[in-house]
Amino acid sequence: MATLDSLKHALRQKAEGVASFQKNPLSDAQYSAAFGLLVEDTGWDTYHDFIIPQLSESLGPLFSSRGSISVLEIGPGPKSVLEYLPNGTRRKIRRYTALEPNDLFASALESRLCPNSEMGLPFPCVEVPPHINRRPFSAGEENGAGGAGCSPSDPHEKYDVILFCHSMYGMKPKRRFIEQALEMLTERPNDGIVVVFHRDGTLYLEGLVCHRTATFPTGVVSVANDDDILDSFASFIVGYVMQNGDVGKAVRSEWRKVCRSMGRIEETHSHQLSFSSPNIMAAFTKHATSLPELIELLPLARADYTVKNREAVLQRPASVVRPTNIGQVQDCIRWALNHGASLAVVGGGHSGHCLWTNVVSVDMGAFDEVHILKARETGTSSDSDSNHLVVIGAGCKSGHIVSKTMEAGLTIPLGARPSVGAGLWLQGGIGHLSRVHGLACDSIVGAVMVSADSAHVIYIGQVPSQYQPTGAVRPENENDILWAIRGAGTNFGIVVSVTFKAHAARTYFVENRIIPLRNNLEAQHELRHFDTKIAKNLRRKCAADAYLYWNAGKMHLGITMLESSAATLDFTVPKPSTESIDWGTGTHVRTVDAIGLFETEMYVSWMHGGHAGGKTSSFKRCVFLKDIGGDIIFEQLMAAIVKRPTSLCYLHLLHGGGAIMDTATDATAFGCRDWDFACVVTGVWPRDQDGTESARSTVQWVYDVVRALLPLSTGVYAADLGPDPRDKALAAQAFGLNRSRLARLKQELDPRNVLAYACPLLLPKTREGPKLVVLVTGKSCAGKDYCAGIWVSKLNQHNPKIIARSVSISDATKQEYAHATGANLSRLLNDRVYKEQHRPALTKFFLEQVQQRPRLPEEHFLNLLHDAADIDVLLITGMRDEAPVATFSHLVPHCKLIEVHVRVSQKLRHARRGGHSSSGEGGEQDKDTDAELMVLNHCPSLIFINNMSGHAAPEIFAGQHLFPFLHEDLQRLADMVRLVPGFPHPNVEFRHVLGISQKRGGLALCTSLLQTHFTGDWAKVAAIACCETGGLIFASVLSSQVNVPLALIREAGKLPPPTLSVVKPSSYISSMAPSSSSVKRIQMERDVVGKGDSVVVVDDVLSTGETLCAVLMLLGEAGVRAENVRVVVVAEFPFHRGRALLRDRGFGMVDVRSLLVFGGA
Repeated sequence: MATLDSLKHALRQKAEGVASFQKNPLSDAQYSAAFGLLVEDTGWDTYHDFIIPQLSESLGPLFSSRGSISVLEIGPGPKSVLEYLPNGTRRKIRRYTALEPNDLFASALESRLCPNSEMGLPFPCVEVPPHINRRPFSAGEENGAGGAGCSPSDPHEKYDVILFCHSMYGMKPKRRFIEQALEMLTERPNDGIVVVFHRDGTLYLEGLVCHRTATFPTGVVSVANDDDILDSFASFIVGYVMQNGDVGKAVRSEWRKVCRSMGRIEETHSHQLSFSSPNIMAAFTKHATSLPELIELLPLARADYTVKNREAVLQRPASVVRPTNIGQVQDCIRWALNHGASLAVVGGGHSGHCLWTNVVSVDMGAFDEVHILKARETGTSSDSDSNHLVVIGAGCKSGHIVSKTMEAGLTIPLGARPSVGAGLWLQGGIGHLSRVHGLACDSIVGAVMVSADSAHVIYIGQVPSQYQPTGAVRPENENDILWAIRGAGTNFGIVVSVTFKAHAARTYFVENRIIPLRNNLEAQHELRHFDTKIAKNLRRKCAADAYLYWNAGKMHLGITMLESSAATLDFTVPKPSTESIDWGTGTHVRTVDAIGLFETEMYVSWMHGGHAGGKTSSFKRCVFLKDIGGDIIFEQLMAAIVKRPTSLCYLHLLHGGGAIMDTATDATAFGCRDWDFACVVTGVWPRDQDGTESARSTVQWVYDVVRALLPLSTGVYAADLGPDPRDKALAAQAFGLNRSRLARLKQELDPRNVLAYACPLLLPKTREGPKLVVLVTGKSCAGKDYCAGIWVSKLNQHNPKIIARSVSISDATKQEYAHATGANLSRLLNDRVYKEQHRPALTKFFLEQVQQRPRLPEEHFLNLLHDAADIDVLLITGMRDEAPVATFSHLVPHCKLIEVHVRVSQKLRHARRGGHSSSGEGGEQDKDTDAELMVLNHCPSLIFINNMSGHAAPEIFAGQHLFPFLHEDLQRLADMVRLVPGFPHPNVEFRHVLGISQKRGGLALCTSLLQTHFTGDWAKVAAIACCETGGLIFASVLSSQVNVPLALIREAGKLPPPTLSVVKPSSYISSMAPSSSSVKRIQMERDVVGKGDSVVVVDDVLSTGETLCAVLMLLGEAGVRAENVRVVVVAEFPFHRGRALLRDRGFGMVDVRSLLVFGGA
């Protein structure tokens, strides 16, 4: 798929090849029509998935630090992108100015920003009317003293935020325009920010440094394959229209041909042409011009500094500096901290993230010394190999290290290529000796580094005294840092040197052989044989790697077998001593030392004539697999080779196990150790095609293959991962159970994100997601999104420490529906009338998808929660599920889920629908609100009647019913519940809820909260029912406070007759007791409650729901109907799905509330 940038060059070349061509600028109408093509349908994905989230993240710190914000938006188009921000964020905008030279856009923008009784103001708290200036932004003196955005009444206007959202169209040179915007920023303790979104894929601004930057390489724009639309689209891309006449007509005809030849036609959208539209976000502060300060302090890198990664080579960094001493490394960190900048680091140059456009890179190549300390020099009495140490500078390459250690008769387990550097060792380091000595990071025993938080020089672990820099300190959290750098070491500071434990040098016997495969059946047989009969039977001094690739019209399986020995090198050794393993005759057998081993890799010299020598470029991602010959994994491996975009792509399966698994998963940051093979998905293309569609499609193939293998894997190799948004899902699987600890350490050790260009450690955040999830349900046009927006705003205003957000779970379905049918995604998301027209088809589409993927609703729900790791309160609209709290609460057992059901009169629903009926709602849409709950088979947590216009009613509702769920007293109560691991069973994390009664003030606090969270009228309650023992403790005090009698429920035989009784299975905890009976009977005195009474049930916990079901059955025996019962429990454990059991047993209409939720037992 060609990029828009390459399309522009091709179109202009066609026009400029005509000698007499004449061009005119685009009219406002022409620009407007073409602009709509870029922001609708597939173009909207870029806004939804990249621009809006990145804008929120870039502006978040500024908006959080200020009560009022002034904004200048340059070229907003017909609608400000700021309108997509949360309501609470938009309410902070007190002054809004726009520069929009297109009269049509300016008029549309003015219309949106004027008071509107139906939609309300996008920026409801502006102190003066928004000012729409109908002229372009220009750089230099022509702007006047205050610049283009100045209000006529104040020529020196300054802004907190200046936003270029729709690319810097026609602005040249772009640096001058950014500098002009920087001059217009406010000067407060927290500087303002300039945010640029640019569509061309490159935005190099010589001499300027980004505050932060991000890319969206997967953006796509699709246009209809229609002559008139292509004429409009092509003119917009080149920036002008051809004059009418024969020449113009001929050029337009050629333009259509170019569009059709360069655009991709997807199978599902055969009437459309698709083009790649990569996007860049760059944010700048007034510190953007601070680069000269750094360059004065240390030298620039040599012009010939080595970067192997072809992606990185295409970047244009602001500068590459080359510190020559540790003090200059400190200077780099200090400069970044002082100016709010991030740094990239160049080690071996293999990472795709060592260079970033408009970012400063630190080349560590000057730190290239290797120091070897034999056991006697380390201060140990033993001369054991394990007591030898090697201190290695962060600029060293593996080949140099191996050469130096070999001279001393030693070795270190490093990577498989001689040119890799510190980034590989610090993030794992899978190599030829992994099965013998473990990963490279497993041999790290110490390091010297410069802190990303303070720029102090620190040393950790075992660093020989002669290599401890003057002034270096040993930090208090040394153990944490050493743990972290052994597997995720590029994230916490700039590492200057690493101390490794060394091992005796080894000799290697290597055999390569290649097996042509006639068909898939033979391929699976050979791969399974290789896995089960060869690889699994090898001793740890042996390893067997495999390659799957296509060559000469057929599939091939390449096998590299290796045996290492500590014996002296002997080139006469003909064959290794691997017991009972048939190595075959092979195609190439060699005995080599560690240096020669580098050249025995099959892909270097054998596959496709050899990939070495600079003839090709590659892109790799790696997942960890077991059972590679099994049906499911094999099917994916074969599909990957069949779909390869170039003939050079291959899969490399590196042998795991052995010493890799000797280290516990939590002993180092490298938490993925349970694997048989590391599958390196390798996309390869000819080097002369760097930056072309061939290279881009190959990169995407790698991601597609890894995404297919990810659910079948045991983890992902972090060494290649970085800020590319496609790496986000991979990074979440990169460190196993260590990810949360690493995220906390990242926040602690690099709080300013100085080292942003490394494997992301941002998910999960320091907590496990939202504290409160509000499921906003109701029929279409009930006003769910409207109410959710108001509630989010009130929640954010209520407590500055709370971050609330509203999302729609149906957006995922709309995206899939639009992709499958060609419907306009932007209008589905934003145009109510259009959405209602598609509602029946949407509903049908969703139900069909659920039939094919029964867990689809769960997937959508968990995706929303995964993306909300930094949110305190998440409101979810668009729910289609019955009893959503019972359905989803077990998936997020640490969150409290509540349902707010929005009801509205039929008349208002019809009006909001625009007069459209919707046949996709099961015939219920014409019934009035009083009948609405009749069709529900569950009891929502809360009900909001949305029949009043304006904000007042939902705001009052938020204060009365939502704020209590965030009261600090709930956290105080939770803190009184002690965690007791391993009781009463080793696999249980017991929560001692009854311990609340043993805390000073505990019962009083709990009783107060139970009273508050009951929303009914206590005067109408006949009795408080409680089951011994836990319920009785809490119910007794509550009964005294509200003056309602108790209805005691006890084990059979403990109450006098006459009684009613039912069978009660054992509770979750009781069932673990050795002498526990599986069932018991519980009873209640016959006349303690009467038929039709209103009863409140109080208990200490809701876990499996068995006890509560028995209590409700007992109340039913007494004539109390389920709808007249309300349940309040102190603590709920959603993991055990108690609510689902209640619903299955016919008690779905019972109102159940809990004060606390916990994830354990």
